[in-house]
Amino acid sequence: MKRVLIWVLSLWSIVGIGWSRSEDGLQELKAKDRLLSFLEKDAVSPGANSLMIPLTLIQGAASKGADSFFLFFFVHFLTFHALGFTVCLDGTPPGYHLDRGFGSGSNSWLIQLEGGGWCNTVRSCVFRKTTRRGSSKFMEKRLNFTGILSNKAEENPDFYNWNRVKLRYCDGASFAGEGQNEANQLYFRGQRIWSAAMEELMAKGMQNAEQALLSGCSAGGLASILHCDEFKDLFPSTTKVKCLSDAGVFLDATNVAGGHTLRDMYRGVVTLQGVQKNLPNTCTSQMDPTSCFFPQNLIANIQTPLFLLNAAYDAWQVQESLIPSSADPHGFWRDCKMDHSHCNSSQMLFLQGDFQVYFRNQMLSAINGFSMSNQNGLFINSCFAHCQSERQDTWYANDSPRIGNKAIAASVGDWFFDRTATKAIDCPYPLCLMHPFWISSLHVDCETEINIFLCSDVTSTITISESTRLTFTPLNLLNAFLITLICVPNASWGFSLDSD
Repeated sequence: MKRVLIWVLSLWSIVGIGWSRSEDGLQELKAKDRLLSFLEKDAVSPGANSLMIPLTLIQGAASKGADSFFLFFFVHFLTFHALGFTVCLDGTPPGYHLDRGFGSGSNSWLIQLEGGGWCNTVRSCVFRKTTRRGSSKFMEKRLNFTGILSNKAEENPDFYNWNRVKLRYCDGASFAGEGQNEANQLYFRGQRIWSAAMEELMAKGMQNAEQALLSGCSAGGLASILHCDEFKDLFPSTTKVKCLSDAGVFLDATNVAGGHTLRDMYRGVVTLQGVQKNLPNTCTSQMDPTSCFFPQNLIANIQTPLFLLNAAYDAWQVQESLIPSSADPHGFWRDCKMDHSHCNSSQMLFLQGDFQVYFRNQMLSAINGFSMSNQNGLFINSCFAHCQSERQDTWYANDSPRIGNKAIAASVGDWFFDRTATKAIDCPYPLCLMHPFWISSLHVDCETEINIFLCSDVTSTITISESTRLTFTPLNLLNAFLITLICVPNASWGFSLDSD
């Protein structure tokens, strides 16, 4: 009897441990989902005068107009099979939001691909299909159009009167998957969702477009790179077609523990969702499929003009790729990565020193060859941000990020309409801003046009443009001098004041 009791208790302990781990895993998935929602919140939260656009589901042309329930069911069934189940992860139909253009923009189209991470395991995909990122059942029925989707000239000067579409993201593989997992009722149909959406929009007038822009944010930014040339091929050569990737340059970076978090995730996405068959042959003929899911290995071969909008210190990549929970089992970085005011001195040194040099340099190295092409554009600012085209405060506002006194919207517009070449790369974020006086008395925004190189073994240079809002006082300069002494005792200073 005692042996039986011990066996039961042991089994119960194992079940308890398994349940605890299961709960921990679920909580981690929920936390990742909350992070994405937090980073996207300003893009979807309605304001007082919001432009709320209804959701349209892609049901399949053959099922439309059925008069009877039986006929509807029969035709719907045949349509699903004919389309190979063009559905979200859970089997529900995909969808989009369309706001019609007007005036001079009636024959111009802007397609915005929604972002929202990826699912790389059966478990994460099963969880995902219980959210709006895996099922149209949970999608907002009306969505707020802001930033690049706004219909107001004062908020979106170049694209406000275009036909503007937001294609919802419900597959978990940047619209590139092809396969299914019958045991868990998971449908990996990203590539087919892309094709079905383009077919429906072409039928709704996009085939007559005089100009078209494919854009996307985050995982949608990666998708806009993956599908850029496909998008171009939809139109005749007379149509002006370009692509914009916002926060889509995900790097194959090393995390704080020495691992490759994003590579491990991408390997799971590519393998589980059958992405390999939809990756460009120009890459897969030379590299493994996982490497060909990284934009840094794709952008050099994109034939269509492409604009990269990215923060050099991408907020999502900092939290989920460089300092993921898997690389921080004891939670040393947990509070710091969510709020920089909670970072200790060593963490700040990493974020503003080692991290800056490593991550920013890797970002610039990844886009070096791409930037050589005259048809391409760049806006790489030094903000801790993620997705800047959909947010009104970062896209086009009085205090939105600027490089050379030019906002993101103006930069993208100049590039698209060939008004001027746009390849803007912001100065590095200040390397050593840990002194309390320096932080409180010197306000440095990512909008300012400043070159500050502190704590280095070369002459530190501050180039100040009159267009910036930076002001110096004797106390500022004293603090700067003291910090230099702390960081590099032998450093020297050089100042130059530019007028523009």
